[in-house]
Amino acid sequence: MAPQKILIIDDDAKMNGLLQNYLTGFGYEVIACTHPVTGLQKIRKCLPDLIILDIMLPEMDGFAVCREIRKDHAIPVIMLTARGDVTDRIVGLELGADDYLPKPFEPRELVARIQTVLRRMTQQYNPSASMRFDRLEIIPEKQSVTLDGKSVDITAMEYQLLHLLVEKRGRILTREQIMDSLRGIDWPAFDRSVDVLVSRLRQRLKDDPKDPQFIKTIWGTGYMFIGHEE
Repeated sequence: MAPQKILIIDDDAKMNGLLQNYLTGFGYEVIACTHPVTGLQKIRKCLPDLIILDIMLPEMDGFAVCREIRKDHAIPVIMLTARGDVTDRIVGLELGADDYLPKPFEPRELVARIQTVLRRMTQQYNPSASMRFDRLEIIPEKQSVTLDGKSVDITAMEYQLLHLLVEKRGRILTREQIMDSLRGIDWPAFDRSVDVLVSRLRQRLKDDPKDPQFIKTIWGTGYMFIGHEE
């Protein structure tokens, strides 16, 4: 089996070299570049399995790069921020990042996050028949979603959240339970990150939070899937 490819986009060439050597030791094929435009070109050329993306980049910041990535790809993105700013993390999640890590960090923690994100991507689901909830259809075998018969462009983390809510349908999931299920490792938790992810998923499903058809907010507690199964 070919090794999984990781693309690093960070203007710190020295750190890139260190991470290349370290991650290669875990069996990954690692490509690194210091300029965002070069990074976007590499994505189209080699189609990596995961992208490590720094926020502070020359000419084009990591948020803009993430926005460009999400136009055409659902490749998981781990964002790096030197400031560890909560606002940076929220913006990154809103743009479709799958995880984030403040600098400086221990390389082993980065490996743990990479493994967790990739595990979510490759997790094997029971290839059962598709599930239908009113206008929504979920096909676990393909990890795909359709709404009114049209394919929904959904990221890996958004799909995992939907799958989790559907699996526990009719039950309230707290923000802490959602974070624990989607991350699988300790991370700087804050409730807003879950709210951002739910908001993104609702937008994909055209689900009005004031009159929800699929995801209901349980104020002060969490969320519950309320779709009617056919």
